[in-house]
Amino acid sequence: MNEQSRQAERTRLAESDAPTAPWRLWGPYLAGRQWGTVREDYSAGGDAWTSFPFDHARSRAYRWGEDGIAGICDVHGFLNLSVALWNGRDPILKERYFGLTNDEGNHGEDVKEHWWVTDGTPTHSWMQVVYRYPQAEFPYAELRETAKRAGRNEREPELSDTGALDENRFFDVRISYAKAGPKDICVELTATNHGPDPAPLHLLPQLWFRNTWAWGRDDRMPNLTARTRDGWRRITAEHGALGRYTLHVEGTPTLLVTDNETNEVELFGTPRNPTRYTKDGIDRYVVGRDAKACQVIGPDDTSESGTKVAAWYSFDPVEPGESVTVRLRLVEGDGHLDAFGPSFQDTVDQRKAEADEFHHTDLDPKRAAVVRRALAGLMWNKQHYRFRTREWLDGDPAQPAAPTSRKNMHARNAHWRHFDVADVISMPDEWEYPWFAAWDLAFHTVPFAKVDPAFAKEQLLLLCREWLMHPNGQLPAYEWEFGDVNPPVHAWAALQVYRSEENKDRKFLAKIFHKLLLNFSWWVNRKDADGSYLFEGGFLGMDNIGPVNRSEPMLGQWRLEQSDATSWMAAYSLHLMQIALELARHDESYEDVATKFVEHFLSIAEASTQFGSGGRGIWDETDGFCYDVVSRRRPDGHVESQPVRVRSMVGLIPVLACAVLEPWVFEELPDFARRLEHLLSKRPELRQFLSRSGGGALLSLLDERKLRRVLGRMLDEGEFLSPHGIRSLSAAHREGLEVQVADQEHRMGYEPGESRTPMFGGNSNWRGPVWFPTNALLVEALRTIEEFHGGRFHVELPTRSTRHVTAGRAADELVGRLVSLFLPDHDGRRPADGKRIESTDSPLWREHVTFSEYFDGDTGEGLGATHQTGWTALVASLLTDRRQTGAVGEANE
Repeated sequence: MNEQSRQAERTRLAESDAPTAPWRLWGPYLAGRQWGTVREDYSAGGDAWTSFPFDHARSRAYRWGEDGIAGICDVHGFLNLSVALWNGRDPILKERYFGLTNDEGNHGEDVKEHWWVTDGTPTHSWMQVVYRYPQAEFPYAELRETAKRAGRNEREPELSDTGALDENRFFDVRISYAKAGPKDICVELTATNHGPDPAPLHLLPQLWFRNTWAWGRDDRMPNLTARTRDGWRRITAEHGALGRYTLHVEGTPTLLVTDNETNEVELFGTPRNPTRYTKDGIDRYVVGRDAKACQVIGPDDTSESGTKVAAWYSFDPVEPGESVTVRLRLVEGDGHLDAFGPSFQDTVDQRKAEADEFHHTDLDPKRAAVVRRALAGLMWNKQHYRFRTREWLDGDPAQPAAPTSRKNMHARNAHWRHFDVADVISMPDEWEYPWFAAWDLAFHTVPFAKVDPAFAKEQLLLLCREWLMHPNGQLPAYEWEFGDVNPPVHAWAALQVYRSEENKDRKFLAKIFHKLLLNFSWWVNRKDADGSYLFEGGFLGMDNIGPVNRSEPMLGQWRLEQSDATSWMAAYSLHLMQIALELARHDESYEDVATKFVEHFLSIAEASTQFGSGGRGIWDETDGFCYDVVSRRRPDGHVESQPVRVRSMVGLIPVLACAVLEPWVFEELPDFARRLEHLLSKRPELRQFLSRSGGGALLSLLDERKLRRVLGRMLDEGEFLSPHGIRSLSAAHREGLEVQVADQEHRMGYEPGESRTPMFGGNSNWRGPVWFPTNALLVEALRTIEEFHGGRFHVELPTRSTRHVTAGRAADELVGRLVSLFLPDHDGRRPADGKRIESTDSPLWREHVTFSEYFDGDTGEGLGATHQTGWTALVASLLTDRRQTGAVGEANE
C-alpha cells in the first residue's frame, strides 16, 4: 500500500472536523429502533411501549425518526437506506429488529435478534455489519409467551431457546458500505446459507424518505421515482434540502413503490387512508400477496413515484454453503455511467485496506481485534436524534389534539420545553437505548478520542448547547426524564479528550469550561439546598444500587446525604480546577477560578467528614468504608443520623475524588499556590486532604489511611474484586442483609446477574455486576495515585494474599481482568459469552464478540443490552493506554 492510501482515512478526518462536513454527511445514523420511544408516544398516560408498539411499526409513519436493519441515512435523517428480508415463512417482512417491551420481558426490554458490527472507520468511508436471519418462521409469539411465563429469577428467554437457530439453519447477511466519495456509496449485501438444506431468501433493500409532511407544519413533499429500462433499475430521490440522489440497483429485481404513510384503516379503523398506498404496502404485497397494496414495476420501460421503494430480489432456493450477493450504489445527482463496473469493487477493496491500516496497532492480534470491534460498534451507535419537546407536548396541527394531560407541568419533560435537537448523537445502545444519556455519552467520548477527537469534542459541547442544556444549567439526563440526574462526569471526559491529543485544543477546553460553570452552579443550587456541601443527586445512573429508590423523597422528614453524590461533586470540583489550571497557563485570569474550585473541593471534603451524629460524615471507622447517610433534625434541634450500611459502589466513588497538582502549577501559577497555602494556614484542619511530595501535591477526599482501608475492601475477592473487574456490590452480601433506612427495615443482597427487582424498569442491575464506566474511573484513580506517589504506594492484591504491588500495577491488573471478558480462556471460551449460544463450539458463533451493558459479577457473562453497548467500548481505551506497565497482558495469560 502506498503512503497516500496509508493516510487516506486520516486525511478524510482532517477534512471533516465539522459535524456536517461532506465525509460525515452519510453514516449509520438510522436508528435500530424508533417504536416504543418517548418521542413517538402521544398517549394520555405516557406509556411509550403500548402507545407505539412493534406491531404498529410496519404500518404507521413515525413522527421524529426512522428505523431499519443495518441501515444508513443522511446527517439530517431525510433519506434512508436499509435491508429488509423474508424467508418465505415469516408472517411479516423482517424490516426491523424485534424485541420485548419493558412489560413483556422478565428483565425489562430486550432485543431478540443477533447482529454484529464487524468493522468501520470514523468518517464511515467503510462499514460492515452481519445480521443473522433464521430460516424457520421467526417465533414472535413464542418469545413473548416464554418471557411472560418466566420470573425475575430466571434467565431471559433468547431466540436460540426456541430452536429457530438449530443446525445452523440461518442466513448470515453481511452488509458492507464503502464510499467512493462523500456522496457516492457502494453497498454490497451478501447472504450465506449456513444450514444443511436449501432454503429460500428474499432480499429487499429499501429506500425511503422520513415522513415530514403529514403533521401540518411543512407540507413540502419529497419524491422517489423508480425507473426500469433495458437491463437496469434506478430510483431517483428528490428532496428540497438534500437535493437529488440516484440509487442504482444491480440486476433486474422487481421494484415495489409505496408511500411512507400510516395505514389508518388497518390500525385505527378509519373509513379511508390519506393516500392509496401506505407504509406497509410492500409487506402486504410480498407476504400478504395483496396485488393492489403497492405499485409494481417490472421489466418494461416504466416508472412510478412514491416515498418508499424496495428492490425485490428472490433467491429460491439458496443451496447449503452458497452465497448470493446484491449490489447497490447511491450517488448524488442523476446517476453513474458505470455504477457496477471495476470502480465498485476497487472502492470496496481500497476502503477495507485503508481500514486495516487505520486500525493497525502493536497489540497482539487477539487484543487488537477486541479494540477494533469495540470501536466499530461504538461508531455504528451514532444516530440521528430529532426531538422538539414544545411541539411534542403541544401536538401537531394536522393530527388529533394533544391530550389534556400533556398540558400540565406534571407531564413528562414538561419543564424542558426549550429542548430542540436534530443532531447525530452517540447512543448507549442501538436497540435498547436508542436515545442519548448524559453520562453514557461522556464515557463514549473517551474511546472516540482515540480515533475521532473532533467528534468526541463536538459531542461533549453538544450537550452543553443552549438548545439542550436547561436554562438553569442542568444537562438533560435521558429521554424518559430529562430532569433526572446523572453523575457529573462531563468535565472528567473533557479532560481525557483534551489530554489525548498531541496538539492541545485549548479553545475547546475553554468553551466547555464556561458551559460547565453553569452546570456546576445548578448542582450547588439544586442538589445542596441548605448549603451544607453535601449532595442528594438521586439515583445517579446506578438504578437499583440502594435498598430504596434514592430519587424519591424520604418519609418522616428524613433526608438522604449521598456518599456518591457528594463524592461526585468533590471530583467535579477537582476536574474543573484542573481545567482552570490548564487554561491559566496561557491566561492568568483563570487562576482565580482555579482557586474557587479548590476551595469548593476542600469545603466538600470537610463537610463529608463532619455531618450527622458524632460528626462521622460518610466515613464509617468501624467498617473502614463510606456509606450513604440518612439524617433528620429533631424538635430539640439535635441532628439524628444513621448510615445505610450497604457496601456498594456508592462507597467506592470517594476514591475517584483525587487529583495531582503537578510541580508546574506551583512554578508557573504563583498566585494560585499562594492562595492555596494561605487557605491552609488559616484552616489547618483542611491539610488532611492535601499531601505534598517532590514539588507537587495530591488532593484527595480520602486521606491515605482511609484510602488504604477502602482499597482493602475493593481489592478483596470476597467483596468487590471479581475475576473480571470491580463488582458494584460487595459479594459479602451474598446471604442478603437487613438494613434500616429512615426507621424502616429493608432487605437486599448481592445479585451478580440480572436484576430481581423492577426498580427503574428492572432491565439494569447495580447490585453485584461489573460495569465498565465505574471500573474505568477506578482505574484512572489508581493511576492518579501512582502518578503522585510513584512506586512508594503499595496495595495488597488480592487483599490477604501477602502480595503487594504499586497502585499503577494494580490499575494494570484491574484492566487485565476487564479485558479478559472478551478474550478466549483456556477452554477457548470468552467469559462474556457466558451460557449464551455465543459460547458454543461453532466458529460461526465464536468469531463474534459482543460488548454488553454490564457483566455477571461471578462468571463475567454479558448482560443487559448486548448490541454494541456504548460505554463498554472503554475497553479500547484501557487496552491502548500508554501508562500500562505490562501487567495487562500478563493478567490474561
